[in-house]
Amino acid sequence: MSNFDDMKLAVEALSGGKNTVLFDDLGLPSIMVRIPLFKSLDVMAGGDDAAHPMFVVSSVQRPEVMVSKYQNIVMYDRAYSLPYKDPKTSVNFDQSKLFSENKGLGWHLMTNAEWAGIALWCKKNGFMPRGNNNYGADHSAPHEKGVETHKADETRTGRVATGSGPASWAHDNTNEGIFDLNGNVWEWVGGLRLNNGEIQIIPNNDAANAVDQSATSPLWKAMLQDGSLVAPGTANTLKVDNTTAGDSTTTSHDVGGDPRINTAIENPMYIPGGQFDYGYSYTTYETLAAKAGVTIPNLLKALGMFPVDSAHGADGFYTRNYGERLPIRGGDWGYASIAGVFSVDLRLSRAFAGTAIGFRSAFVVL
Repeated sequence: MSNFDDMKLAVEALSGGKNTVLFDDLGLPSIMVRIPLFKSLDVMAGGDDAAHPMFVVSSVQRPEVMVSKYQNIVMYDRAYSLPYKDPKTSVNFDQSKLFSENKGLGWHLMTNAEWAGIALWCKKNGFMPRGNNNYGADHSAPHEKGVETHKADETRTGRVATGSGPASWAHDNTNEGIFDLNGNVWEWVGGLRLNNGEIQIIPNNDAANAVDQSATSPLWKAMLQDGSLVAPGTANTLKVDNTTAGDSTTTSHDVGGDPRINTAIENPMYIPGGQFDYGYSYTTYETLAAKAGVTIPNLLKALGMFPVDSAHGADGFYTRNYGERLPIRGGDWGYASIAGVFSVDLRLSRAFAGTAIGFRSAFVVL
């Protein structure tokens, strides 16, 4: 029996089967957390009596999704989930997707549908994970710390080693959970974007099947108020608008007002006369609202793009409603209360890369 086989047996035995070890096309291991199928109504009031979208891939309902237990590192141009490592950063969206899919059939960049389903599961089960959101510690529990792997500046911790925090930094408050969904580094997720403010998705969890997620992919769909999916650019699709427009006289990148869900872009966030990507808008996720008269479908809530109630840990919602914007989720080491499982940032282009942005892969049997 190989050492890797011994590793798999040990991980499964010690976790009671909640964790496992999967091997990629090179035969190298990643430690994964099993997420068994649940329905949308299991995790959100008024949810649909059907499998949460994260469990439907290529029109087939899947019994489970396996998510990297740890933020990923990269070796041999492939992503790996291993403990006590410095997570890979300075990767853009397309690189993160490629490193995940290079591992073989079923491997993929963790999708927004998967992230949102897990966030809703955390909320429904009464525990919102803490993490490295205050320079190596949690802002609400400063005694909780991880093992430093990268400095934010000369005196303060930035990144910490994957899984080096306490059990409260895992999604289920146990050592068998998914670590670092709150803070440490932001994470790219697939299957969602804004395109000139229009909310577009790859339907269900089809983004888990190594599909085309390029800027010109024909798979992107927009959403109507009843939750039906239509071609991008269709009239009255759901969009991220703002309560005020960008103002060239402002001295702040934040254009003011609050982002809101609308069926039109009445207030572009771009600041006339400023540099491209100058304006953005921010609110807490739990206070994100719709313009009066606009109906929010369950699908938008199930995908972590609209609150189910007024309590989501004060996590942040950042956005730009011009250009193509790909999501990062979770926050990083300096975002304090804004970081968390519902935190989402839709300000970045797919080409952006930074030392506070990483990713994690996931796996589904296809």
